[in-house]
Amino acid sequence: MSNLAEQFNSPQMGQLQFQGGGALAQASASREMEEVKGQIFMAKQFPRNVFQAEQRVLDTCKRPALAQVAMYQYPRGGQRVTGPSIRLAEAIAQNWGNLSYGIQELEQREGESVAKAFCWDLETNVRQEKVFTVKHSMKAKGSIKQLTDPRDIYEKVANDGARRLRSCILGVIPGDIIDKAIGQCHETLAGNGQGPLKDRIANALRSYKEQHRVTQEMIEAKFGYNADSFTEYDYVELINIFNSLKDGLSKVEDWFNKDDAKKQSSGLGDDFKAPAEPKAEVKSGAPNDIPIE
Repeated sequence: MSNLAEQFNSPQMGQLQFQGGGALAQASASREMEEVKGQIFMAKQFPRNVFQAEQRVLDTCKRPALAQVAMYQYPRGGQRVTGPSIRLAEAIAQNWGNLSYGIQELEQREGESVAKAFCWDLETNVRQEKVFTVKHSMKAKGSIKQLTDPRDIYEKVANDGARRLRSCILGVIPGDIIDKAIGQCHETLAGNGQGPLKDRIANALRSYKEQHRVTQEMIEAKFGYNADSFTEYDYVELINIFNSLKDGLSKVEDWFNKDDAKKQSSGLGDDFKAPAEPKAEVKSGAPNDIPIE
């Protein structure tokens, strides 16, 4: 029994164990290398047609469901920052073709994870990569909550990684393609909106109220005029702000003042008043299933 223990603890056995682990790591690295070679080979065998890829991107941006979540917006330093969302970046990457992109968790330590977001053009060998650290905690109701559930940790890493992934994809895709995609999304929202503009704005106001507790009065105070005077551009801005709140890029107080909820507003948002107050008559046939998100 002692001889077996001595053999197990001997330097020779430790060297064999190290060599065995190294062999496994080498085999894994070799397999990953062969997968990369296969991806590059297929990309070279079937290169993208730039004109067809561009047309696929623009055709995808003609879908209202994508156009509604294509842009984000948030305030910074007294200015308004806007840009393509992760949803639009992923849609462009899917239609551009021959790209390898994603988020990988490199290491999980006590209280934090080290992850990597990357995007690699297999044809041109252009690569964007960002390594970042994610704390296993989140702010809830004014206090810091430590995350212990593996699912919560996974979702936190995925959410934090989405912004880096968007940046990586936008760093690889040509800028003029991104600009054309954004322009097409604006045209889709402006010209291909389902239903009258008034109904779409009413649905947007309803979504703000139900999901973020933002009233019509608060929105009107921000824009400086009544909701019944909103244009297509105002509707697009409403969607961009909503996407920013949904993705956690900004907070309600960054955009709206709760004290403005007490101010008088137009009759467009009577749906949000208490049942005891008179409600505006709703025209029959108005679409009620147009989501903002």
